[in-house]
Amino acid sequence: MDFSQLLIDKSQTITDKWIEAVRSDRQIQSADDLSRTAIQNHLPDVLRAMATVLAKYQESDINTLVEASLEHGVLRAGQGFEPIEIAREYRLLRQVTFSTLEEDLKQASSIDVIRAVRLIDAVVDEAIAQCFKSYMEQRLGELQQLQSQLQLNNQELTRLVRANQESLSHLAHELKTPLTSIIGYSELFLRQQRNKDQVNDNLRNLEHIDKVLWGGRQLLRLINDTLEISRYEAGKMKLQPSSTNVRSLINSVIEMVQPLANSKQLQMIVECDSATADSSATLREGLRPTAAPDQVFTDPLRLQQIITNLLSNAIRYTETGSIKLTCQTVSQEEWAIAIADTGIGIEPEDQIRIFEPYFQAGSSQQSYHPHSTGLGLAIVSRLVKLLQGKMELVSEIGIGSTFTVIFPLEVQI
Repeated sequence: MDFSQLLIDKSQTITDKWIEAVRSDRQIQSADDLSRTAIQNHLPDVLRAMATVLAKYQESDINTLVEASLEHGVLRAGQGFEPIEIAREYRLLRQVTFSTLEEDLKQASSIDVIRAVRLIDAVVDEAIAQCFKSYMEQRLGELQQLQSQLQLNNQELTRLVRANQESLSHLAHELKTPLTSIIGYSELFLRQQRNKDQVNDNLRNLEHIDKVLWGGRQLLRLINDTLEISRYEAGKMKLQPSSTNVRSLINSVIEMVQPLANSKQLQMIVECDSATADSSATLREGLRPTAAPDQVFTDPLRLQQIITNLLSNAIRYTETGSIKLTCQTVSQEEWAIAIADTGIGIEPEDQIRIFEPYFQAGSSQQSYHPHSTGLGLAIVSRLVKLLQGKMELVSEIGIGSTFTVIFPLEVQI
């Protein structure tokens, strides 16, 4: 039986079944928001190379297999796949291939079946090895870039800290956890690299790299947030206003944070076209809100930071329900954005302190969030002042919080 031609004839069937298997597998959540083409990626090339390996009278096309698998690793790294998810992909490929060829294998001789199974396994194993190789190289490249960025930020941080010693103890405490993680996993990975003749666990190594990257990103985020606070306090944060399309900017931010909401199955609601009773109640008494303005004169970068931080904060502290953004014109001189969540809420005694740097509301495990730096709302409050606006908060424990920011339609330079 010519399993080579049989595999070519059924390649499309295998591809379709594999894509559906990847999409429905809850252990591969990184594929949830990917298109069919993005999931399929290199699979047809792998199947064609597999067919040449199965052919008894044709030279095996190993180069195509290697190139396709290397490309797959780079792409999956860029798409944010975890190592265990990639391993799961190839496990599903093996299962789908054998299940599709099962009836034909039953009709072949035992020798042909053994040969086909052995070669298919070998091709999939080689594909996994090459994919993990490029994935690891890509992750190591990210680690090097992250290290360079941390070094540059560290230099600027050193200069700014000298002028602001008050926050140094808070910063040192917050830096300790991610820095310890980076050092620990880096040392473990380097030890394994030195003993790589005795170690053959690429998946574990990749997990160590991911943990180093995670800790590095947390550290970089904390440093960047601290730099933002320091720049504002030093008076070095300057406005660069221009005519800004409010709806377009909001849509861009929503598109950016939507995957975070999707990962927690939270509903994102945006209302910019008309006033509603519940949203107008969050604005100041006596105002009659109308639809959102089309254009405002403000700093678009700082406005985007404010909306992004408020939405990210709402998603972080909301486990079920929805996040609602309302944007409206409230007078001839002002407009407002209200972001409401159905999260854990904020205690009354904490509401007056949540805009202080490094303060995190609540002391319970329910209130504290491990990914929070305690700087997000502090940055927001300073950016709102920079844009000549004001912020209001309404919050109730167990019900949720609503942050309302009121801006001038035109900032004064």
